[in-house]
Amino acid sequence: MKYRLGIDVGGTNTDAVILDEKNKVVAKCKETTTTDVSSGINKAVDRVLQDSAVNQSDIMDAMLGTTHATNAIVERKGLSKVGVIRLSGPSGYAIPPFIEWPEDILEALHYSFGIVKGGYEYNGALISGTDTGEIKKALEEIRQKGAEALAVSCVFSPVNSEQELLVQELARELFGHDFPVTLSHEIGSIGLVERENAAILNAAIRNLAETAYGSFQHVLKEHGIGADLFITQNDGTLMSIEYAKKYPVLTIASGPTNSLRGAAFLSGIKDAIVVDVGGTTTDVGVLINGFPRESSSAVELGGVRTNFRMPDLLAIGLGGGSLVDFKAGVTTIGPRSVGYRIHTEALVFGGNTCTATDVAVAGGLAKLGDPSKAGSLKKEHIDSALKVMKTMVEEVIDKMKTSAGNMPVVVVGGGSILLPETLTGASEVIKPENFEVANAIGAAIAQVSGSIDGVFDVATKGRDTVLEEVKTAAKEEAVKAGAEASTVNVVELEEIPLAYLPSNAVRFRVKAVGDLKHS
Repeated sequence: MKYRLGIDVGGTNTDAVILDEKNKVVAKCKETTTTDVSSGINKAVDRVLQDSAVNQSDIMDAMLGTTHATNAIVERKGLSKVGVIRLSGPSGYAIPPFIEWPEDILEALHYSFGIVKGGYEYNGALISGTDTGEIKKALEEIRQKGAEALAVSCVFSPVNSEQELLVQELARELFGHDFPVTLSHEIGSIGLVERENAAILNAAIRNLAETAYGSFQHVLKEHGIGADLFITQNDGTLMSIEYAKKYPVLTIASGPTNSLRGAAFLSGIKDAIVVDVGGTTTDVGVLINGFPRESSSAVELGGVRTNFRMPDLLAIGLGGGSLVDFKAGVTTIGPRSVGYRIHTEALVFGGNTCTATDVAVAGGLAKLGDPSKAGSLKKEHIDSALKVMKTMVEEVIDKMKTSAGNMPVVVVGGGSILLPETLTGASEVIKPENFEVANAIGAAIAQVSGSIDGVFDVATKGRDTVLEEVKTAAKEEAVKAGAEASTVNVVELEEIPLAYLPSNAVRFRVKAVGDLKHS
């Protein structure tokens, strides 16, 4: 029997599961997330191995979802000094890189940049040729300013990447082959500034990712697990650890995405709203054909606008550790939370802080700790807090719906004990078995994807021909990423006519997904 190990590192808990070949849960656990992260993962792996009695050599794959990249950007810690080369002259001088970035992250990056001649039209036709001497001069200036990583952007590079690849070649001649270079066409979508921002953030966390993911490999090695390690990314699929070291920014929203994928698997429902209640926040997303609905607009990440693949999520400050306050007849819940300290600070665990978990226990929604220790809460306060929590979630559900009709709602996460069995706007509320570790299960059952996002001239070849070409290209990308070719299917297809461009230009966004291939 072969097994999969799934791990998801959250802000409060580190969850782990072991699944067998039929995706049945063999063992599961929750451990407190530690400051160094690796210790929490160590404990979680220890526990599921002990509880399952599975031989380490029988674990075929290990899948990990982590908050490392997110925390680095949000907290402005561990970021590399980034240099940027933009190929957009002469038309792109007016708006320089780093426009509207928060001051604190700019200070952390110690950034430098150069704008040089270059760029393409929407259909790949040349706007401006490159000047090798100009590029080398800009790279030398960035080197002298101490850059530790490089981001390269170019107008419409997702359509034609030649100029970005030229800069990468010249950068390696100057900085060395191992110097981290991020090309924007490999990260973001159409839209120069947002795509460039995504590339810069990726460059800023590449060195950190190299260290962090290397430590995860060490944890597996310490446990005698020789499995291949994969990292979950924003769209609910996997990437190899080497790919993750190169593109760590693609893991930013992997935690909530793992929960959505786990919810789809556990409930058997492919189209639904998922409410994931953790220790600090509640994330609400939408499942379409079993995968998270992607955001169609620019997404802010640590105050920076980006446009790479991100799930469409809304988060509120409601979790099991959220602080509950009853003052002047008004009940307030969150956004402050005791987080991982809930086991020492919540009333039911012998602490002195009233949390949402205490309210849920006192209200009869859950059995945790010592319920008598929440006996000091007045009935009117309990009823008021339960109503506030229910209303907070119902409002987010309403915001995420695209029609007035009710939808199935799948509730997961350890903090979902806060919610009642019925919610306004839900045709039904499903809390599946193993709901508390849906995120780790989502990581363990994740597949491999390939995506294509570009603008195409359908007037020349015809719509049907172009459509087949982009579908085939997406499938080929999935196979390159490690998917078994016979299992690959197109799961998303978006066709957007661009009326403001000539020649019947159409933007196609296609995603293909398949099962992980094993040698």
